[in-house]
Formats: sequence, C-alpha cells, structure tokens
Amino acid sequence: MIWNKEMECADRETKNAIQLDRLKKTVQVCYNNVPFYKNKFDEIGLKPEHIRTLTDLKHIPFTTADDLKNNYPFGLFAVPKRDVVRVHGSSGTTGKPKIVGYTRNDLDNWSEIMARVICAAGGTADDIVQIAFGYGLFTGGFGLHYGMEKIGAMVVPLSSGNTDRQIMLMQDFGSTILIATPSYALYLADEIEKKGIDKDTIKLRLALFGGEGHTEEMRAKIEAQLGILATENYGLSEVGGPGYSGECYLKKGLHIAEDQFISEIIDPDTLEPLPTGDKGELVITTLTKEAFPMLRYRTRDITWLNDEPCECGRTSMRMNKVQGRTDDMMVIRGVNVFPSQIESVIMAMNEIEPFYEIIVTTEDYLDRIEIRIEFSDASLLDDYNKLENLRAKIRHNIKSVLNIDAKITLVTPGTLPRYEGKGKKVIDKRTHK
Repeated sequence: MIWNKEMECADRETKNAIQLDRLKKTVQVCYNNVPFYKNKFDEIGLKPEHIRTLTDLKHIPFTTADDLKNNYPFGLFAVPKRDVVRVHGSSGTTGKPKIVGYTRNDLDNWSEIMARVICAAGGTADDIVQIAFGYGLFTGGFGLHYGMEKIGAMVVPLSSGNTDRQIMLMQDFGSTILIATPSYALYLADEIEKKGIDKDTIKLRLALFGGEGHTEEMRAKIEAQLGILATENYGLSEVGGPGYSGECYLKKGLHIAEDQFISEIIDPDTLEPLPTGDKGELVITTLTKEAFPMLRYRTRDITWLNDEPCECGRTSMRMNKVQGRTDDMMVIRGVNVFPSQIESVIMAMNEIEPFYEIIVTTEDYLDRIEIRIEFSDASLLDDYNKLENLRAKIRHNIKSVLNIDAKITLVTPGTLPRYEGKGKKVIDKRTHK
C-alpha cells in the first residue's frame, strides 16, 4: 500500500519544483525569524534571494549539534512560543537535551510522513501495534503512535520496559506489529525463548525498528527468532523525529520524504557535496517545519543515496542503512573502526550470543580494544580447549575484518546487560581520543 501516491510516486521534475519552492520559503523564514541564521548569512554576505536553484543550497552554512546546544532551549525557534504546541528533545543521557518545537501543522505533517513509512513497511488499519518505545521527550514513541493512528491501526502504548507485561499483552491482545529498538526486540525474542513460550501464541508479523542502528545480521536473527519481517526507519529529533525515511517491505533502502526534506551527502573532511551514490555524511534541510526549521543539518551519520525508482512503485530517493557515525568511529592504532563492523562478525557466528561490549583503553600509550562476548553453550566451561579454540576463532575473524588485534573475553550466557532502549555497546576509557 502506498499512502500518498501523489508525493511518493511523483517524477523527479515535480519533486525538484516542490523542493525549490519550499526551500526558498524556508530560507526566508529562517533569515527573518531566527537570529542565529540571520547572523550566519550576514557573516558571509548571503541573502535569501541568492538561493535561486537547488544547487545554491551548497552556499548555505551548515547547522550542527553544537549550534542547538548553544541556543538551548528556544533560541532556534522560528515562531513565537504561543504557536508551539509541543516540544521534544534528543534522547541523550548526558548534558542538556537538544530541544525542538512543533506547531499544530508540524504535528500534522509528522503524522503524514509517519503514515507513509508505516504503509511502506506493510502496516494496515487491521494491525494491533505494540509500542515498546519510551514516551517523553524522545520522539520515537509519539511519531509512530500518531502515524499508526492516522492509518487507522489499533495502538497499544505500552512504552519501554516491563518485559513480562510486554509478552503477556502481546499474547492476550494478539499484537501484530512491534515498535522497538532492535536491541530491545532481540532481548524480547531471547526472553520468549527462555520462558519456553509457545510461538503460536505470538501473532507478530512485522516490526518497525528505529532509535539505533543495527546490522543485517542482527536483523536476520531477530526475524528468525520472532518469525517476522523487520523494517528500519530513520529520523532524528533535530529534523522532527522519525519519518524522514523508512524501508518498504522490499528492504532495498529507506525511502525519503522528499517533499519534506532535501538530502545531501558531503565529504566529512572537506565538507564538499558528493555525487549521488557516493558514501559520506548525511546532511538534511527541512522544507515544511514551521517551529523549528533546519538548514543543512549535519547528522554525522554515514550513508549514501540512490535516486533510482524502487520496485515497490515509489520514485522517492532512498538512503542506504547508516553504516556508522563520524563521531562514533573509533581510531585504534591508526585503523578506523565502526562498532557495526564488529557486530557483523559476531552475528555471523553461531557459537556466540548476539550480546557484546566493546571496551577501549590506553595501555603503555597504545590503544587497546577488548570485546566481551557471551558464548552460547554453557558446557564449554567444562572444556578449556574448546573455549580457547572459540576465543581464537573470534579473534581471527575480527582481525580479518578490521585488521586489528582485539582481546576477546568470553563470558557465560546472561552475563552482559540487556537493554530496553538504546543499547550502550561501546565503553571508551581512553585517556586520549
């Protein structure tokens, strides 16, 4: 099902015309109503009327997470506070959150693009939707909640945590869609197996994952354990929350709401725009946000874009799954390492559980990396040789992929923490980074 064929299936000329018209209006609003943007423009002699084509976007200065922090809480709002009907914020656990605002029209647009994401994944009005995202400043729960209501689905707003209750209501209500982080979905699947619950009592058929990245290997494991199709959607509070993009049921890239956003890929080192298809940092400009417009926001997420029409019938540009972040990339003795690379190795091995921690330290002025992993078979505790062989195998596989030597620490099943929200998998204890 395609929720909005007029927009999701429009030709490139139509999309470009909509984007240019809305870009000009957004730039004018930012210049007139947000002192931060006016100062940025005036510093380089840029005026709204200088933005005549989509390619002129490259002349606009970037907006960064630091800019949001420096203008906390309401310094980047483009409308009076009386017109703001809701605020949300980043889900970070340290420091003050990045606060964003919404007008009534912003909330309507948010529900609209979420409906597109949900229908692309396969959600319908007949579904019973269990939302295991937290509700609060975090945008995930609310975004999916109102999108599901817009398409007419039954929403069960359980929020995160209380896993026993999650499973009980999943059985009693016959929930067909799960909304959660992949980490929590994996934990749920693990708990269902541990409790010996009859899989026939679980009616889930679809999951929409967000809130954190995950590898294809992790998704495949969750799909196999729960017997579902799992899709990924992407967004961030700074541009309004989830809804920027989402996978269709074919899982061949995340469809972008191009009438609502302009997407760029830049080289994170030179900051120059890259051609479509090249991998780099995603930069997003909002086109319809009234309370909190964003011009060229640097997401720090690494991906690439595909402008070919999809077999599902949508013509919207697609982004690939995020490959990592420019700010969570670890440099270990000169080697660039993303946690997702380590996860891919772990998920490919049947002898170990999909729960791990990456600990980075400094020893004798050199960076050291330790990976703590749960092994699957508890009987290995009685066979030292088998345990050592498994440790050596993991170490070899990690080195083959990352070209670095990592310390592998095997721990018994159930030792490492399970997460109900975003999983914290990297502990960086280095004295220098």
